[in-house]
Amino acid sequence: MRVLLIGANGYLGRFVADRLLADPAVQLTALGRGDDADVRFDLATGSPGALTRFLDAVHPGVVINCAGATRGGARELTRHNTVAVATICEALRRSGCGARLVQIGCGSEYGPSQPGSSTAEDAVPRPGGPYGVSKLAATELVLGSGLDAVVLRVFSPVGPGTPAGSPLGRLAEALRRAMQSGDGELKLGGLGAQRDFVDVRDVARAVHAASLSAAQGVINIGSGRAVRLRDAAGILARVAGYGGALNELDGLPHPGPVHATHTAHATHLRATIGHPRAEAEHHATAASPAAFPYPDGCGTWQQADVRTARDRLGWRPRINLEESLADIWMEAACRI
Repeated sequence: MRVLLIGANGYLGRFVADRLLADPAVQLTALGRGDDADVRFDLATGSPGALTRFLDAVHPGVVINCAGATRGGARELTRHNTVAVATICEALRRSGCGARLVQIGCGSEYGPSQPGSSTAEDAVPRPGGPYGVSKLAATELVLGSGLDAVVLRVFSPVGPGTPAGSPLGRLAEALRRAMQSGDGELKLGGLGAQRDFVDVRDVARAVHAASLSAAQGVINIGSGRAVRLRDAAGILARVAGYGGALNELDGLPHPGPVHATHTAHATHLRATIGHPRAEAEHHATAASPAAFPYPDGCGTWQQADVRTARDRLGWRPRINLEESLADIWMEAACRI
């Protein structure tokens, strides 16, 4: 089976590529903007006609799109997440290859959900920000394309390679700095949100399964369990061996520190995990940092209903959150 992987150098794409390369039945071709791609092509600016000619030459049986942008303004997100997918769909319609399309969507397409609920694929999407809107538009393009296609709505991927600017990546970096400088107390804000974390290697397994299946439509990929960021912070502190106190600065009261071992002369390191501008804003004022929302437009709660993935792909998550966080810490510790 010849597979064309778009976005092989991204966070998810790297693990999908590794998974596919381990399958001796797969012949993998990588398409992307970087110099190390097998074929250089920019989906945001390239024409459907040019991509069609490439598809007709390579004749893949499956096209997997892991490309996209998670940051930037509405125009940039639309260009990389929506226009790019429109180019893929049009090129596949024009091509004679008849390839199956596996599109990587995201849980942000659903937007906020009721605390305690599990979001199934038939939920009405109400994205709470431009990123979710751009990804939802891409999903609608795929579903309306008439192609043999499936969209995997990945919730909150975590594990090795987690971007440093993500909430858990920022948390690991804050711990690394605290341990490097000997700070005995780490004050954190923005830990109130609850998210469904799924290991990036489990996501790669789901993509592989989807490429081999006949499933169409939307399929959620998550752990099926919401975890509060403050609990993830406690696990990360434990696997890091951090011996200081880890205290919250969120607006909601909390009965005590997440990890309450104080040193005799503790200094204070403050970080707000939820928003990339929080640290700079904190240093500009003397007040405690505000509790910024988790920056995906999904409010305080998100949990996936993953029964469709089990039933139609034979997929279940295998890697627990502690292992995922230990791998994040291993990468952060290498910078000490």
